[in-house]
Amino acid sequence: MEIKRFDNKVVLVTGGTSGIGRATAVAFASEGAKVIIAARRENLGIEVVREIKDKGGEAIFIKTDIRNPAEIDSLFQAILARYSRLDCAFNNAGLSSLGMPPAAKITEEDWDDILNTNLRGTWLCMKQEISQMLKQGGGMIVNTASVLGLTGEYGLASYCASKHGVIGLTKTAALEYVHKNIRINAMCPGPIRTEMLEAPMAKYPKMLDMCIAKTPMRRMGEAQEIAGAVLWLCSDESSFMTGKEMVVAGGQGVAS
Repeated sequence: MEIKRFDNKVVLVTGGTSGIGRATAVAFASEGAKVIIAARRENLGIEVVREIKDKGGEAIFIKTDIRNPAEIDSLFQAILARYSRLDCAFNNAGLSSLGMPPAAKITEEDWDDILNTNLRGTWLCMKQEISQMLKQGGGMIVNTASVLGLTGEYGLASYCASKHGVIGLTKTAALEYVHKNIRINAMCPGPIRTEMLEAPMAKYPKMLDMCIAKTPMRRMGEAQEIAGAVLWLCSDESSFMTGKEMVVAGGQGVAS
């Protein structure tokens, strides 16, 4: 009988209804994990669960807005009531800006929406994840940042600020809990062919060419390529790695 890397592991994927989150949820399930998908869009969540079950995997969907602490509380109560543990968490839910205003033109509403989702929402989830992992003796957490969490980009001040914050949060929490058998790392994707990137590209037709021109591999990445890296970070194969940002960006960030 084939032994899979995540047999009987309980794994949470936030933002698991599309793009990188969906690909990662499916990949975890294919490796034997019991997957909890948390996101706002219930119709897509049911669709992903059906896809996983059709392939012989195990998954449930719990409708959750990570900006809302009460909904996060309910999410973790449901996870623990069903499984009594949480082995891995992929904090992937996030937003980007459809418009590209310069920093001084960003509205307070848009700033708060992106920071509350990408940074505060990640922190709220981590509080619950770490609390449970301390009780059970360890676990693995991966937070989605971005290659733009390491640099800046015109028109994306709020997004870049949120992702820089995710990396800082990841590094600090990793140091704080490294001796408790909890590993915490950040995934930093480059331009990936997902719904999040396709929406602004439809509004700004030259954006695709600009992204490809800035990527040494001269192509967009695929969600499955990020999923594979996330699974590695959550596996025993990366057991000597914590507090680091893994850049999977087709060579972006290598040259000055």
